[in-house]
Amino acid sequence: MKRASLIRTFEDLVETVRAIARLFKADTVFIIGSQSILLSWPDAVVLRTSGEIDAYPGNARIWEVAQKGLDPEYPLEASEEINALFGQGSDFHQEHGFYIDGVDENTARLPSDWTSRAIDRKVDVDGRQVLAVAPCPEDVIVSKLARLSEKDKERSSSRPTIP
Repeated sequence: MKRASLIRTFEDLVETVRAIARLFKADTVFIIGSQSILLSWPDAVVLRTSGEIDAYPGNARIWEVAQKGLDPEYPLEASEEINALFGQGSDFHQEHGFYIDGVDENTARLPSDWTSRAIDRKVDVDGRQVLAVAPCPEDVIVSKLARLSEKDKERSSSRPTIP
């Protein structure tokens, strides 16, 4: 069991991409929220302080339609499946020291054209290449300012130490 830490690393992001890509057989995984900064600025300490990484598979809607076909009475959402398997208190959380918060394309308040500025990186998942996609740092900051939650206010008021 890995000791829990509130500082996320690029390796945590890679584990997130692998877990979601395997479960959903996805070729693309979107990382949003403050931890998306790991793709473009892995040393941004203030923005990396979180116990979770927000993510969703690029094929979430296709997966949901397929699941609904299996049991129309109890349709599943990809975000719920992520939370159940990789969320807070899960085996994944205990093993890796962080958890994945299942979200969707509407969770973050991003500009409609954010994907034209997105940062992406290929991650090897069992011999295939999966694309990790995250908003550019400026879009993350604007999204956080638009939401301005208490958690984000606390982060913005703390000043990083400059060596």
